[in-house]
Formats: sequence, C-alpha cells, structure tokens
Amino acid sequence: MIDLATLSPPVRAGVLVGAVFLEAIVLYVGYGVVEQVAADPIIERIENA
Repeated sequence: MIDLATLSPPVRAGVLVGAVFLEAIVLYVGYGVVEQVAADPIIERIENA
C-alpha cells in the first residue's frame, strides 16, 4: 500500500480529489445500471397494483 504521509500536501489533496471523483463515476454508472434493470418491473408493479 502507498504511504500517503510521505507525499506533499498538494499531492495528497490531488489523490483525495481523484479518489472522490473515481467513486462518483463508479456510483453514477452503478446506479444507472440498477435503474436500467429495475425501473421497468417496479413501474409495472406499481401500475398494476
């Protein structure tokens, strides 16, 4: 594992921003997939209730 304590503060800040950005992309794509898979059956179930 990389020891972030040895990096300068601007580099640590950049790593943190990059990690948050990567997490946001993964969540965006993941929720998009879940919506594509689950949205139609849920809407049909609500309409038929």
